[in-house]
Amino acid sequence: MNLRITHEEPLRLMSVHAHPDDESSKGAATLAKYAAQGVDVLVVTCTGGERGDVLNPAMDRPDVRRDLPAIRRAEVAAACGVLGVRQRFLGFADSGLPAAGEPPPAGCFAVTPLEEAAGRLVEIIREFRPHVVVTYDETGGYPHPDHVRTHEVTVAAFDAAGDPACRPEAGEPWRPAKLYYHNALSRAWFRTMHDALTARGLDSAMGPVLAELGDASEPEVTTRVPCAEYFEVRDRALLAHATQIDPDGGFMWHDREVERQVWPTEDYRLARSHVESALPEDDLFAGLAAGRVPGLA
Repeated sequence: MNLRITHEEPLRLMSVHAHPDDESSKGAATLAKYAAQGVDVLVVTCTGGERGDVLNPAMDRPDVRRDLPAIRRAEVAAACGVLGVRQRFLGFADSGLPAAGEPPPAGCFAVTPLEEAAGRLVEIIREFRPHVVVTYDETGGYPHPDHVRTHEVTVAAFDAAGDPACRPEAGEPWRPAKLYYHNALSRAWFRTMHDALTARGLDSAMGPVLAELGDASEPEVTTRVPCAEYFEVRDRALLAHATQIDPDGGFMWHDREVERQVWPTEDYRLARSHVESALPEDDLFAGLAAGRVPGLA
């Protein structure tokens, strides 16, 4: 059936991520913007980040490492509070980043059967009923097994959630209208920021990153969401992940005013859509808010 969007039926956005902190480093300003506009936003975190490293030297202590699973859960709760969004765990174990040729740990997310993992997400999709779902592309954004698996699970659940024959015990079918992939921290972003910083006589730490990225082709961008006014919220959410974010280095290093001037958007690729919208877009809900949303409710 079709669902008419009304003031009583808010738009809903689901963002599916691999680990705590991913929601704050990929598309966080977009989430904060939509939440501030009254959209119901849910972050689904596939793993607890239990095998992650402590990336902030100030937090690299024995007590932190001992309690890292609980700390990372507290961090994502704090970050989502800053963003103004809800959050749920899918309930799988972090796979870590195995060395080349080394298999993932037994029982981790990366080796969980796709049907089982996608089934859990189908249940959440049918309960939350998102109009738009966002996740990573087939590369995972970078070659971490949990990121690649997050892509696979989300795509499978996006397709299955609207199928009445799939897991009928998991609730009434619901077909999200649109599926997007992140295009966060692209080579084009690093190049634009590097050139803008150096042109203004400011230090840029992005040269080594550009050299590492090389000349690889980049995925198509269909949708650029203006959200520069929420970069400060994004940064506060990032800093809530104190074990993962060094406030004196990495992504926190570059000049924010320059970023607002030269790259005031967060960018996405529309992967699937059950509604018509003209490309390029500046809104993840293009084709939805003023019309009818196809779905099964």
